[in-house]
Amino acid sequence: MNAPSAEWFKSSYSTQSGDCVEVAFLSSDAVGVRDSKNPTGPALSFTPSEWDAFTTRLRSGTFADPA
Repeated sequence: MNAPSAEWFKSSYSTQSGDCVEVAFLSSDAVGVRDSKNPTGPALSFTPSEWDAFTTRLRSGTFADPA
């Protein structure tokens, strides 16, 4: 994904350890996600509805630790 003008941000829940993801709301009606430790590396792109579904499941605890 090439989004040079994107404004990437970290969650307010991020810690100072550097293990974070960054999110950008892109002008092409997409949501970008990347590794904050590798900002020039690959990024994922989601439609707004995919991103809403993902964050809803995160908040509800649907994603559980498999261990």
